[in-house]
Amino acid sequence: MLLPDKIYLGQSTRPEYLALKYGNRHGLVTGATGTGKTVTLQSIAEGFSAAGVPVFAADIKGDLSGIANMGKMLDWQVKRAEEIGFTDYAAAKFPVIFWDLFGRQGHPVRTTISEMGPLLLSRILDLNDTQEGVLNIAFKYADDNGLLLLDLKDLRALLVEIANNAKDISVQYGNVASATVGAVQRSLLVLEQQGGDQFFGERALDIGDLMRTTADGKGYVSILAADELMRAPRLYATFLLWLMSELFEVLPEVGDPEKPKLVFFFDEAHLLFDDAPKALVDKVEQVVKLVRSKGVGVYFVTQNPVDIPDAVLAQLSNRVQHALRAYTPKEQKAVRMAADSFRPNPAFSTAEAITQMGTGEALVSVLEDKGVPSVVGRTLIRPPSGQVGPLLPEERRAVIANSPVAGVYDTVVDRESAFEVLTKKTQERQASEAEARQTELDAKQAQADAKAAAAQERAERAAQPRRSTRQTPTEAAITSFSRTMANGLGKALLRGILGGLTRGR
Repeated sequence: MLLPDKIYLGQSTRPEYLALKYGNRHGLVTGATGTGKTVTLQSIAEGFSAAGVPVFAADIKGDLSGIANMGKMLDWQVKRAEEIGFTDYAAAKFPVIFWDLFGRQGHPVRTTISEMGPLLLSRILDLNDTQEGVLNIAFKYADDNGLLLLDLKDLRALLVEIANNAKDISVQYGNVASATVGAVQRSLLVLEQQGGDQFFGERALDIGDLMRTTADGKGYVSILAADELMRAPRLYATFLLWLMSELFEVLPEVGDPEKPKLVFFFDEAHLLFDDAPKALVDKVEQVVKLVRSKGVGVYFVTQNPVDIPDAVLAQLSNRVQHALRAYTPKEQKAVRMAADSFRPNPAFSTAEAITQMGTGEALVSVLEDKGVPSVVGRTLIRPPSGQVGPLLPEERRAVIANSPVAGVYDTVVDRESAFEVLTKKTQERQASEAEARQTELDAKQAQADAKAAAAQERAERAAQPRRSTRQTPTEAAITSFSRTMANGLGKALLRGILGGLTRGR
């Protein structure tokens, strides 16, 4: 049953396999709650891991964590294996690395503000167009001035800097209103309260740590604890989109390899597209379309195919459809749309089968030779080999302690970045302003002191006894003589100057 180049999915009228060479052509796992999506996801993840393909998957309910333990061969598993003729079925466990944005149930996952970028950050913050424009200006200003944006306090400090210099910045980069900056700051506060401050920072996640294999050739299954993260669905969705974008940016082109370099499972995928602006949907479509050539397969897991935009849905070639319920006209339309996405099987009605299947059954269609979709088969999905259900807390802690990345991400690194640079700049400016104010105060004080001294001197002179202005006889004689001499000198001088004019008078 097990083949080296394929993943065994289950049994319809024939064994259903997912060829590894088409594993990077992306996929879709859908179905109503309780129909077996998580078990299917675990079985496919085990198949990729056994083939040496690393896997990244979000664990919404904690059930997927059991893949790290040896399977317990429960009665229903053994019965299912016998029913589908799965003679190679055996218990197994798989190498796992646990991750957690909050660092509680796994190694912390961080990225920097700069790596996230303004588009995705605007999505997390739910900014309008004007606010997103200011955020773009902030990033451009940071790039032009060599400011590292690593965590939320860096971005806050940058926004304060922009608000304080709005007039000058508006001239160069475009209009910046203080009210808009304030609105962005408030959104950052909400994000921080949701735990975003723990996500942004260093050490940032190295994509290579998601692509590890063991010495015996198994791919590590990286499991993101998402039960608490789901309380902040926008953060969850944006993080996974960022991760896909990073894979696209970092990994080299490989075309169509014999097996994927990494397979990425996006559970509760509808959260990515709920109320998403068109620019973001276009971005997702672009990433999904192009990341295939990097050897990455993206598998969306959600309740209904209509949760996925048509442009993205068209990129998903390998499909597993569990049962859907059709009680309302809207649900009936969704069933017809899901049925129409499969290559018809003349043996049964696809639309009817979707509403009639039991737990563990699914419609399966995958790419076969030359990339042609297979005829849809009504399939009983194989049971997982690992433990079905969550690990105990102490078992999870043991896996984390023995992880190949233990100790790498557990300590926060806070190097000099925009916050420190701008804080220092602000302190220097405040010191300079304080010095200038002190110099001005000193000058005013010196002037006041001079005025006070002059006033005191005048007061002292005014307080001295006045001398009599009456002349003594001697002083009068001297004064009279001085006047006579001055008059005589004045006449002599006049004559001397006018001599020729008055001679003969």
